Parts: sequence; structure tokens; C-alpha cells
Amino acid sequence: MVPDFANKLPGRGIWVSADRAALERAVAKRMFGRGAKRQVTVPDGLMDLVEAGLLKRVQDTLALARKAGEAVTGYEKVKAALGGWPIAALLQARDGSERGKGKLWTPEGARWIGHLSADELGRAFGRDRVIHAAVASGTLGYRVVEEAAKLKGIRGVDGGDVATGKES
Repeated sequence: MVPDFANKLPGRGIWVSADRAALERAVAKRMFGRGAKRQVTVPDGLMDLVEAGLLKRVQDTLALARKAGEAVTGYEKVKAALGGWPIAALLQARDGSERGKGKLWTPEGARWIGHLSADELGRAFGRDRVIHAAVASGTLGYRVVEEAAKLKGIRGVDGGDVATGKES
């Protein structure tokens, strides 16, 4: 069994919700074998493998958006983008200062993503650490939102407060 993050591998696939509890339950109850109607070997550390793969997809998509000029980092650039761009997502590092993060707002219709660390965001942008980032609306922006939502589910992060844009 191999996780297919891009949905492009040949053969029959078994889809599981991007939810840590659902995936753990599927492994514990040997549901992959039932779904495939044959013996399936689940690799040790499947949860870590899935989390690492989803994190890499988020980072790779953010890197593409940056190269396309559709993503910016840094407080001042993000603040300017929030006022001038149609935004798909405002990303703020979970380990960033609450005071600094509270100065930026999530525009209507955009998503707030706050479950990545400053180091994880930094790797996506070719830096050591990134606290604030914004991604423009469009194909890459929506893909970042989708992949980040999957990663959030696998990490088991609770939902956030829509009014404040903060995850609980």
C-alpha cells in the first residue's frame, strides 16, 4: 500500500477521509484489505508517512505560488496584499507572536491557516522562518487551502473560530 497524494497512481485506490481518527480506525480494523478485496500490507508509521507527504504537498504548492508571484511573506508585504489582492488564504505560523498575528485580518471569503510552524512555512518560501504569508486567489491558492485542510485533519487540529480567524 502506498499513499497517493496526487491521485495519479495506476490501479484501484481506496479513499479515506483526511482525518486522523478515521485513518487510525481503518488501519486498526484492517479496512484496507476489505476495500481492496485482498491482503494489504500497511506500512509501519503510516500516519507519519501521510503527514509528511501532505506537508510536502502544501510546501511545494506554496513554493509554486511564490515563484508565480501569487504568494508573499513578511508582515508589510502581507498587509499590502490583504488590501490589494483577492486572497485565497492568510497563513500565520502557529508559533508566531499572538500580538503580531492579531494585527492582520482574514479577508471575507479567504481562509485562515494557522497550523503550520514558522520553520515549515519557511521551507516553502526558501527561508529559515516565516510567520506571515498570503496566497492570491486562483488555482494555486485554492490548492494550498485544500492541501492545508487535509494536513490539518491528519494532524488532528481542532477547528477555529470563524469570527476571529483563530484556531482553537
